[in-house]
Amino acid sequence: MINLFLKTEQQKKWFKMLHEMEEKLKSRSSEIDEMARFPIENIQDLVQMGYTSIILPQAYGGEGLKAYDMVLFQETLASFDANTALSIGWTLGVVGDIYEQKLWSDENLDFFAKEILNGATVNRSVSEAQTGSPSRGGRPGTSAVRKDGSWVISGRKNFTTASPSLTYFLTSAWIEEKEKVGFFLIHKDSKGLSIDETWDVIAMRGTGSHDLVLDHVVVDESKLVELPNKSGGGFNGWVLHIPACYLGIAQAARDYAVMFANQHSPNSLNGPISQLPNVQQHLGEIDLELSKARHLIYSVAEAYDDETRREYLSNEVGIVKHAVTNAAITIVDKAMRIVGAKSLQRSNPLQRYYRDVRAGLHNPPADDMTIRKLAETAIEQEKMKHKND
Repeated sequence: MINLFLKTEQQKKWFKMLHEMEEKLKSRSSEIDEMARFPIENIQDLVQMGYTSIILPQAYGGEGLKAYDMVLFQETLASFDANTALSIGWTLGVVGDIYEQKLWSDENLDFFAKEILNGATVNRSVSEAQTGSPSRGGRPGTSAVRKDGSWVISGRKNFTTASPSLTYFLTSAWIEEKEKVGFFLIHKDSKGLSIDETWDVIAMRGTGSHDLVLDHVVVDESKLVELPNKSGGGFNGWVLHIPACYLGIAQAARDYAVMFANQHSPNSLNGPISQLPNVQQHLGEIDLELSKARHLIYSVAEAYDDETRREYLSNEVGIVKHAVTNAAITIVDKAMRIVGAKSLQRSNPLQRYYRDVRAGLHNPPADDMTIRKLAETAIEQEKMKHKND
């Protein structure tokens, strides 16, 4: 089904390269989940093949691929191993946003492009136990104080996905003297930086989303790279890598259910269970949900990449995240109904897919915020319509 969305030779090239890794990635998935082990070898393989630099604009030495391409590749990766896809996806999303919006100085953009081309990875470190998700506007407890021409940063961040492999942490901190939140680019080898291995969950167990601890970490003054004008960030289509990941998990669950339905032949039947009307009902509903979700995410990604259409987008990224994630949960549930009690066996991948798609509910933006923003937009549009009458 995903082949329908391949449009360019460049996409086909990377699609083929990723598929050459399929068996290797799938063979490691169970162990990664069972042992809650970060898939460092998968990340290294992807970095070495140049995957993390494809989003860099061509002017900086990359391939200049867009959000649509990222969605295509991230969905594919997640169908092989979700932990790997979500972990590497953050680097793609951060790099895409930084260079598209030109969020940094030219000097820092040039420096960081070289780092990415040399294999560096990055993620934003923003969530904190006391403030929760930054998308809700909380002020970080992490602080940055200017001292002797440098910044001294202290605090603790949680949910730092891919922390075992990150080269850089793009970390938010409150700057008292500016009365603003700033983002600092902090190298993993900085003195006072450590990872507290707190990630002990039942879903996405291998993402290494541990706590980042900063104990009076000193960084150069130039590494204050961003001073956003408002909390929570602006419109960012690069976060579509998140629903793309859960769409990939749903595809994997669908494929397993179809395979099982065609192969499972109890002696009470003269043939496989795929002939049963109730099984066909579930399979049809699965493909319907999958098709709706896929067309939605790719249409929004395509609109985002078109600068003449992007200005008309408002809540669509949140809609995609809400719709795709909830569709993925529904798809996995229906796949498990087809397979029955065998789907609960620890050796069965469906129980892993079931746990992993639930994690999508807790990635930003949360469902309630998406619904609220849709309501607020509708209300404001109605007010403006009457105001202009």
